[in-house]
Amino acid sequence: MWLYGASPLGAERGHGACRHEAVAGQEESIITYVKKGVWIVTLCAVLFSSEFAWSEDARITDVVVNNTADGIIVNFRVEGCFTEDLEQAILNGIPTTFKFLAALDRVRSWWGDKELISLETTHTVKYNNLKNEFVITRSEHEGSPLVVNSLAEAEKIMAEVENLKIAERDILEKDHRYQVEIKAELSKITLPFYLHYVFRFFLFLWDFETDWYTFDFTY
Repeated sequence: MWLYGASPLGAERGHGACRHEAVAGQEESIITYVKKGVWIVTLCAVLFSSEFAWSEDARITDVVVNNTADGIIVNFRVEGCFTEDLEQAILNGIPTTFKFLAALDRVRSWWGDKELISLETTHTVKYNNLKNEFVITRSEHEGSPLVVNSLAEAEKIMAEVENLKIAERDILEKDHRYQVEIKAELSKITLPFYLHYVFRFFLFLWDFETDWYTFDFTY
């Protein structure tokens, strides 16, 4: 029995329209999922390639270990630690810190190596847009920060560690082997509130971490 003047034919047409809308809705959902999938795959590919490229480039170079009257002194620098994204972040006034890890081990043939010293030092750069100044603080050098006026000079200072004392001579024993280990990484960046929506999706692209560089010597 059909109410309100409805007919079987009208009902069939109604059901057909519903089925058509349901199919159309399913197709739209499928298209949406496919688009999302393509976007995710593309993003992952970009992120992976960016991270891989940076990890390939950032490395410790020009390592010099000196045995002086003041102790064991090391000099080195990091290459490939700056990208265009990181430079842009610095120029936007975001404080950026490089962390350098150093260790001194005594090499032992029959037992595991013995760690004698482990230390950490940092370099931080902050750009003052009003004065066009890059202020650089180095934890291994006490005193006033360095102030330079060019990004190139700031990068050079940030990436170089000079005269870092890692140990006193009196902890070394004659005719024993030792190993100096050095590593560099970018410390986690904390964004000002007004830049959260501009850079928050790219923070992890700026991360870098070098492999450990080792230098062996006999005292």
